[in-house]
Amino acid sequence: MPTYEYECDACGHTMEMFQSITDKSIRKCPKCKKLKLRRLIGAGAGIIFKGSGFYETDYRSKDYEARARQEKTGDSTSSSKSESKSDTKSDSKDPKKNGGNGKD
Repeated sequence: MPTYEYECDACGHTMEMFQSITDKSIRKCPKCKKLKLRRLIGAGAGIIFKGSGFYETDYRSKDYEARARQEKTGDSTSSSKSESKSDTKSDSKDPKKNGGNGKD
């Protein structure tokens, strides 16, 4: 439940009231008893995280993030390794490069 600030236009009295969002705003000033009390627009409350968690260790490590960035940008060292592996596989299937049947 939020805390609302009120100010009386008649006497200038200010106060805070802990109310439900669905409650109607208070109109009668508790000090001068006039119906000049108005609710002020406040900044509101900040977000409050309750419970365990929300620690730096809950997130990915710096090493993981660096590797993910390398994969996303197509780092030359990782792509050259995969190309060299595919070249050796295709070489072994070519009969001319492996001697074939000797009809060259």
